[in-house]
Amino acid sequence: MARLLAETGDLLEIDGGDSFRIRSYRRAAEAAEQTTVDLMAAAADTARLLEIPGIGKGMAANLQAIAETGTLPLREELLAKYGEGLLELLKLPGMGPKTVALLWDAAQVGSIDALALAIDAGRLDGLPRMGVKQIEKLRKGIEDYRRSAGRYRIDVAEDAATRISEYLLAFEELEKVTPAGSLRRSRETVGDLDLLVTGPACQPEHTASAVEYVAAYPGIHDIIVKGENKVSFHLANGLQVDVRLLPAASYGAALQYFTGSKAHNVSLRQRALKMGYTLSEWALARLDDGSPVAAATEEDVYAALGMDWIPPELRENLGEIEGAAHGSLPQLIDRSNIRGDLHMHTIASDGHHTIREMADAALALGYGYIAITDHSKNLAMTNGLDEKRALEQIERIREVDRKMEGRIRIFTGIEVDILADGALDLADEVLAQMDVVIASVHTRFEQSREEMTARVLRAIENPYVRILGHPTGRLLLRREPFALDMGAVQRRAAELGVAMEHNAAPERLDLNERDLRLAKELGCKIVISTDSHDTRHLGKMEYGVRQLRRAWLGPQDVLNTREAEDFLAALRPRP
Repeated sequence: MARLLAETGDLLEIDGGDSFRIRSYRRAAEAAEQTTVDLMAAAADTARLLEIPGIGKGMAANLQAIAETGTLPLREELLAKYGEGLLELLKLPGMGPKTVALLWDAAQVGSIDALALAIDAGRLDGLPRMGVKQIEKLRKGIEDYRRSAGRYRIDVAEDAATRISEYLLAFEELEKVTPAGSLRRSRETVGDLDLLVTGPACQPEHTASAVEYVAAYPGIHDIIVKGENKVSFHLANGLQVDVRLLPAASYGAALQYFTGSKAHNVSLRQRALKMGYTLSEWALARLDDGSPVAAATEEDVYAALGMDWIPPELRENLGEIEGAAHGSLPQLIDRSNIRGDLHMHTIASDGHHTIREMADAALALGYGYIAITDHSKNLAMTNGLDEKRALEQIERIREVDRKMEGRIRIFTGIEVDILADGALDLADEVLAQMDVVIASVHTRFEQSREEMTARVLRAIENPYVRILGHPTGRLLLRREPFALDMGAVQRRAAELGVAMEHNAAPERLDLNERDLRLAKELGCKIVISTDSHDTRHLGKMEYGVRQLRRAWLGPQDVLNTREAEDFLAALRPRP
């Protein structure tokens, strides 16, 4: 509902609609996204919808139309006028409704393909706000988008998996649903979603009713395949979902088969063959007579192959098979090991909640400490703090910390901007008063590898910087990492004692697993945090923890698995 309302607001702006009407759609979209009210259930009661802040009578009617038809008449009217390609154009970096409207009016550009052709033909030359740099930026944005098309962030895939699983488990003869494939291995992005289902209705002779039930899932956009034990379909966002109905007797073998990467599964099958077995999605069976050896659980399959069970995140053929065979797999970090969250924003800059609200939410998650790290002044669009406001924020943080009476520690902090030349945009005498100083790059991503590396190296030389935030600046499926000599940066960070942040926000997941492994190899300190701008974002730590697990990291490898005082002591010593 939020997406449809937001898209309608964007289409209205492209169409030159009334600004008040545009804002009302966007407010309603935000309200739909943030409310805890079940909007589908509330659609039958207009009064209940009107109780939601940001929803007036007109928007209540729109929500009811979506609940009834799955779309909005105005959105469909505008799409009929302009084509669905405009919504795809809005996915390009830096492409807002005003720019899309300009391209449409001046060059009849209504899709990404049409934009690429217009750029190649020189039809954008001379248009307002379309200088050489902007056109090249659009060209690169198209290349990046095409490279990532058909991929979905881990949180998007998991949300879909959760909703579909809830629907499937409402069918009384379906007892278990497990995501497999890339999502179970916790890859940053996935191409499709595999759901393995078992229960009495999954016995070969009883699957017909279950197949019909799966095919009736209300979120289906179109059905690709409907077979005897499998239903494949697309969701409205294009994500392909494959639901497989499996008898309990072979559920473990199927889970193993559909979880591991191709390379992992090839290596495992080769091991099985050497032991006289054949391994398939149905069972580990003897080569000589086909009799099953193990199939009901993954543990049984791995044990029959003389191996410890391998956590799904490790199943990439990067040494896990040998480790499982020799009993040397590491103890991986778990969400329960994380004692504090170190990167979050409040209403002092671009966050949505107060210091106290963030602290209460973190306390409810079981954390022993947090750091409040609002933006600094260089990011004007985030209402970043200058020296005066930063000092005032320190006092506010300390006041709330006192009021928490030891139930949770609140460290003073800042996310200070690294300027183009590597200088920081707050004075050292202010940074000296902070417990946690995170330095991050937020601008001038186009610098060369040499320039960016020198910039970051200069920043971490500042004695008050204790953490390097989201070190490559990437936004998954939206912005590529900036050019950086990661080895040089991490080696110097290790020497200085500066910690590298793994930013657990699912749109970032920065550092990636390769760079996390490099950090460990170089002896570089690592912290994990959510970069929360809302109390709800604090709950996304799990996405980052999974990336740490993919990098083979244990609790001992991450600083904020320690209690508050031990954590502070493990950071770079302050001058």
